[in-house]
Amino acid sequence: MNFFRNRLVVLGLVLMATVLLYLLLPAIRQGSMEPSLDAQRMSLIGTPAAPPPVPSINVSIRTGQLPGDPPLFFREALPVDAAGRQILPSLQVVLLHGQAFTSKTWEELGTMSLLAANGHQALAMDLPGYGKSPDSEALKSDQNRVNLLSRFMESLGVRAAVLVSPSMSGHYSIPFLMKNSAQLQGFVPIAPVGTRSFAPQQYQNIQTPTLIVYGALDTNLGAQSHKNLIQLPNHSVLKLEEARHACYMDNPKEFHQGLIEFLSRLEKKIRYKQV
Repeated sequence: MNFFRNRLVVLGLVLMATVLLYLLLPAIRQGSMEPSLDAQRMSLIGTPAAPPPVPSINVSIRTGQLPGDPPLFFREALPVDAAGRQILPSLQVVLLHGQAFTSKTWEELGTMSLLAANGHQALAMDLPGYGKSPDSEALKSDQNRVNLLSRFMESLGVRAAVLVSPSMSGHYSIPFLMKNSAQLQGFVPIAPVGTRSFAPQQYQNIQTPTLIVYGALDTNLGAQSHKNLIQLPNHSVLKLEEARHACYMDNPKEFHQGLIEFLSRLEKKIRYKQV
């Protein structure tokens, strides 16, 4: 009799333990799997939200050729809004190129599309003797090279350009800056040649807003042009780290960011003058 009574007691205890475990199990599972409120707050603070992706805009780039001596091949990207509709340009940007490159460089690098997507007209030319523009014996003097740039801009309806000029193209852009700075809204020299040909006073007379760009690893032409160009009174400097002579190729993201910010500052100045 005692044997059966003891078995009933044991079974009763087992049953009570099972019921208690069943009731407590959800609370145990919840406490072990869900992070605390403090942990959730730390996660929100420690992991900032990613910036929204830049909308992709389809920008078409057309090509053309200006007649003359020599004929000039060019590429053009017209400005568009967020919906891809063509709009009037905020600024007109003329892109020259270095000795190892052509106008196609700016298309492949994405510079032309970026400019158009930010509301600017982008015009990239093949300088004479490069790409699809034939060479000409008529371009041996500074004045003839200045005239060529003037012809290019006037023929394409560029009233006041922002001139982007890397390396070898300084043979064209630096004399143009000295003689026709009033025709420029801005100037972006990228380690150009030819900066030693002019005196400090000539630089100091130029009021064109200028963004001086060079690579930190370019200790030759980059450092030399920077030393001369900082004599321009209205300048800022963009030094691209870990970048060589063609610094915009080594570090295109930082170059593009600096260029767009410079153009935005120019736009604000222009709007302020118009008020």
